[in-house]
Amino acid sequence: MTETGAIVGAENLSLDIGGVRRLDDVSLRFEGGGVSVVMGPNGAGKTLLLRCLHGLQAPTSGRVTLDGATLTDRDRLRQAMVFQAPVLLRRSVAANVDFALKARGIHDADWRNACLARVGLLERAGDSARRLSGGQQQRLALARALATRPQVLFLDEPTASLDPASALTIETAITEIAGEGVRVILVTHDVAQARRLASDVAFFARGRLVERCDATRFFDAPHSGEAAAYLAGRYVL
Repeated sequence: MTETGAIVGAENLSLDIGGVRRLDDVSLRFEGGGVSVVMGPNGAGKTLLLRCLHGLQAPTSGRVTLDGATLTDRDRLRQAMVFQAPVLLRRSVAANVDFALKARGIHDADWRNACLARVGLLERAGDSARRLSGGQQQRLALARALATRPQVLFLDEPTASLDPASALTIETAITEIAGEGVRVILVTHDVAQARRLASDVAFFARGRLVERCDATRFFDAPHSGEAAAYLAGRYVL
């Protein structure tokens, strides 16, 4: 699907909003293929981290890198992000994907259709995006992101509140694209989903990176008391 090997990272990244420190001296790297899951209680800074890594939020200090260099607007074309609440155009399903392609100077109906087929929406290509169900709209947002052939894909709770069929379609697509070399960085509160998908886990609390390790170790023997309490359902921020 795409050239592999992009390394996205944060170096001593901090973010203050309204005088409150929301991310605190975060340093980490995501490299190669696989699914990195970012977990933690509400308010831990997970979504803000993704926004910073994708260049949507400027950090107060520190920097975001792609392949070791400071992230630029041009670099962002190698990344894509799907939000918890999809933002769609008042156009057809196909036109929503075409819009993302045209922004990159690409006109490829066959590739657009392949992306729609991947999320089970090819038969709805001519329908208005606004007529889709919530789950279908999220699948369309994922197809639009995939159409740009990203090397890094950020997903912010993409299956929250979705019906089981839509959630399964999205999880299947995530597994497939990660297997093709795309680095997927997924925020989720769903521990069962994280167990199914994660190759590694970054656990946050109060804006700090508390723990980073492979998924098996995190779920079987978390190093920090905060992570252990969170997995047991006892951690409240």
